Parts: sequence; structure tokens; C-alpha cells
Amino acid sequence: MSSSFEEKGSGSNSQDHDSVSVYERPKGLRGVYYHPMTQTIMLGFVCFLCPGMFNALTGLGGGGQVNATTSANANSALYATYAVSAFFSGTVCNKIGAKLTLLFGTMGYALYVSSYLQAGLLSPYMSLRAINLHPGASWFVVTSGALLGVTAGFLWTAEGSLMLSYCTEAQKGIYISIFWAIFNLGAVVGASVSFGQNFNSTVIGTGTYVGILVLTLVGVTIPMLMADPDKMIRTDGTRVVMPRHPSWKSEFYALWVAIFTDPTILLLFPLFCASAYFYTWQFNDYNAALFNIRARSLNNFVHWLSQIFGSVMLGLVLDSKWSRRRGRAFAGWSILLVITFVVHIWAYYYQRTYTRASVPVQKMDIYDPQYPAHVWLMIFYGLLDAMWHVMCFWLIGAMSNDTNKLAIYSGFFHSIQAAGSAVGWRLDGLKLPYMTIFISTWCLVGAGLLFSFPMIYLRVKDTTVIEDEGLCVSLLISCVYTLLLSLFFHI
Repeated sequence: MSSSFEEKGSGSNSQDHDSVSVYERPKGLRGVYYHPMTQTIMLGFVCFLCPGMFNALTGLGGGGQVNATTSANANSALYATYAVSAFFSGTVCNKIGAKLTLLFGTMGYALYVSSYLQAGLLSPYMSLRAINLHPGASWFVVTSGALLGVTAGFLWTAEGSLMLSYCTEAQKGIYISIFWAIFNLGAVVGASVSFGQNFNSTVIGTGTYVGILVLTLVGVTIPMLMADPDKMIRTDGTRVVMPRHPSWKSEFYALWVAIFTDPTILLLFPLFCASAYFYTWQFNDYNAALFNIRARSLNNFVHWLSQIFGSVMLGLVLDSKWSRRRGRAFAGWSILLVITFVVHIWAYYYQRTYTRASVPVQKMDIYDPQYPAHVWLMIFYGLLDAMWHVMCFWLIGAMSNDTNKLAIYSGFFHSIQAAGSAVGWRLDGLKLPYMTIFISTWCLVGAGLLFSFPMIYLRVKDTTVIEDEGLCVSLLISCVYTLLLSLFFHI
């Protein structure tokens, strides 16, 4: 049952002459199942069990390998294909629907985790062995990484369009933070399993990879249990409008139109690029370089645990009622600026004490007196990581309420993110100096914050309306017109 009303009022939250259809939400258990929060939680558990387990593996440094080069090359291949896949994944998501896109996106994670085992996949005569014990399987890990990059682009674009479509405009920050907390809980669980199983080990045991693989396979089944997005009604009674399905030609053209109609998205590209570039130094050049397996496992655990707190903290700031949305945007940016420079100054203090050539053979253990200070750096990196991603998604959500544009913007985010990460992992695979990778990371996060500031100033309003989404084109045309006039009169 639906009704319509004229929303007539004053202030930034009202729109004259806009007819809004309001629908009655289902009741009872059906209402619980079709509640946007329920579906967001289910979406969170998909990422809990797939990308979350992947993060638990990556966070060990080198995928838990004694030699981190194979993992670095696999991640480079992964993010290179991911960059291409994610750029067009918004188009595919609009064509086949977010639910099917999400299902397809989960499959590569199971393959990637299995690549760390020679579970008879290379030959029926091979026994089940961890790659730590059989380094000849490195080609399989790199190939699986490349295939995962293809599917990961689809998963994350579907996730972004669903998460940002299910919530109302006022709920975007808290929905993003809840999703991010559940997602990172997956890495926490995976890291805790690894820590428990490898407490007295010098290499990651086979059982760790088997456990992570089983959990990942469970995650593949969840998209099939989720509700059809076309049947979803938001908490304010408005129906979730799923993407249109125009021709493929029109969809590819939409990528260009999205940039032309709102070119300020380009100002977020450095912010997007930095969002995964910093993983290389954190996990391979710090965690894997300085710590033994036991300490690496504990570092991994606290890193992902702190992300839960970081996502919720910034989400509450971005959705709080103490200020207008524009003020909250600047507050979130300021928090990110402070924690970014605190963390990188701290990290520089450690990085200047070692190089690739001087890394000690005897790695740091959890019982060493210098360990507590070092583990706190991993905790603060976790806070920064979560806040950075929440800010990225929140800014995307602030730019539009149109599901089609959100899918394309989400594709931009993951494509640029993946391109930056591919470069970072490749530099590590080429064994560039640790300090070089660290300084490039610091410069990139600084650029991300610098370029995002004018975007916030120009585009973040107290509410998102259609007129604002075309605002930047008008500004651009006005600037070009003014420039041409000034040149004409100057000549």
C-alpha cells in the first residue's frame, strides 16, 4: 500500500513540489528480514567471511609466508586486475543486479585462500601441503590473485551500491560504520584463529589455511539468502530504487557522463588511491619485516580489532546531530588529518632504524621489552585505516542519492584504490628500500587529504538534492566562460 504527499516546508531538509511515495513496511518476521539494517548486516557477514578472511591472511605479512615476495607479487597481480574490473563493475552491477554481482564477487576469495594449499589442485598425486612447505606453488598463488582481482571488483561495487542505497540520507554514516565493524570482525576472527594455532610455531600451519578456507566458503552462500533489493523499503517508507538497465553502450557512456556532470569526484582520486596503498608498508615492510610469526599474528589481531572501534567512532561523528552535515564533514576531515600525521611521524621514528639489508634474523617477539610500543603503532594504523574508508564512502554518499551514480562512484573508488595498491605491492616485490615505500605512502595520504578539502567545500551540502548534483557543471562552465572573457578582453 502506498500513498503520496507533498513535502512542503522550509529549511535545507525540505523540497517544494516534490511528490514522495511512502510505503508501509512489512510486519513480524518478514519485516525483520526485509529491514534495511538486517540486509546490511547480512552484507557485512558476506564481507566478514570473504574479504575479512583475506585481510586476516594478508595482515600476517606475506600471507603468513617466510618469504613475502610471492605474496607481494600475488597482491600486485590482484590489484592490477582489480583496477580494470572495478572501473567497469558499476556498469555490470547496473546490468545484472547487485545481488548476482555480489554472488559472483565472492567466488575468487575461496580460490585465493585455497592457493595457499596444494590441496591436490595442481595434481591428484600431490598431498595436502602448505605453500610454506612447497614454494613451487607460487605460480598458483599469483594466478589466483589475478583471478581474485577480477571478482573482487564486482563484490565491492555491489556492496557499495547496496549499502548506500538501503539507508536514508541521515543514516549513511552509521550504516557504513556498522558494516565496516562487521566486515573487520571477520579479520579479527581470522587473526585470532591464526594466533591461537601458531602461538608456538615458526611458520603458519596448514590448519590455519584450511580453517580460513572453510569460513570463506560459507561466505559464498550468503548472497543467495539475501532479499531481492527491489522488494526493500527504507525505514522512512521510501522504496529502494534499483539501477535502470539501459544498453551496454549507454552504460559505458555513463562513466564519462558521471565525471563530466560532477568533476569534483576527481578531487577524491588521491584519497581513494591511498586507501589501500598504505597496506604494503604496514603488513610487509613493518609487520613481516620486524616480527616473528607469533608477534605478527597478534599484531594482525589488534590491527583489525581496532578498526571496529575506528569505524564506529568516525561514523558517530559524521552522523551526529550536534552540527549540520557540512560541519560534520570538516570535523571528520580534521580528525583524519590529525591521526594521519601522528601515525606517520610515529612510524618514521621506527622506520629510520632498519633497512632491508639490516633486518634482524632474530625477529621481535611478544615478550621482548620493545614490543608494546611497536604493537600500539599497529593499533593506531587500524584506527586510521577504518576512518579513512568510512570517510571515503561517506563522501561518495554525500555526492548523490541516485543508485546508478552511486554504483559508478563506487566503481571509481575501488578502481583507483586497486591501482594504487597494485603499484605499492609491486614496488615491494621489486624490493625497493623500505624508506622509499614509506615516504611515498606518507606523501600519498597527505595528497589525499589536501585534494579532498576543496571537494568537501564545494560539494558537501546539508542535504543532497538533484540541483546540487549538477552544481559543479555550472561552476565549471562559469569558470570557463569567465576565463574566455578575460582572455578576449586581454587580447
